[in-house]
Amino acid sequence: MALITEFKGDMEFLAKTESGHELTLDAGVESGGHDKGVRPKELLLVGLSGCTGMDVVSILKKMKVENYQLKIEVDYEKNDEHPVIYTKINLKYIFHLEDDSQKDKVEKAVSLSQDRYCGVSAMLKKSSELSYEIIYE
Repeated sequence: MALITEFKGDMEFLAKTESGHELTLDAGVESGGHDKGVRPKELLLVGLSGCTGMDVVSILKKMKVENYQLKIEVDYEKNDEHPVIYTKINLKYIFHLEDDSQKDKVEKAVSLSQDRYCGVSAMLKKSSELSYEIIYE
């Protein structure tokens, strides 16, 4: 398997994934970039929220849970020294359910994602304090 990231100039890179997608990465103007793309560490958090989100949606589908909305908010703290890493990450699974009797299934789906299936969560737990909460609107 391979992913290729090509330097385009200044601080801009173009990543080409094995699945055929392309993504621009860049730094802000204050760091010598032109703000043309996402920052690499931000992308890590996008990967986390997407990984667990896909898990949860897939599990809920198997549980026959329908008619809901899901938004995942990621809060984090970073250290001040180099290498700057995320020291604490909190995932907020924000659900709007039409049927409150589905809350047990939602909680099981989120737990399964965090405890068993989400590979990104598993990797980040080795370097960061990772927590989550479920919020119903």
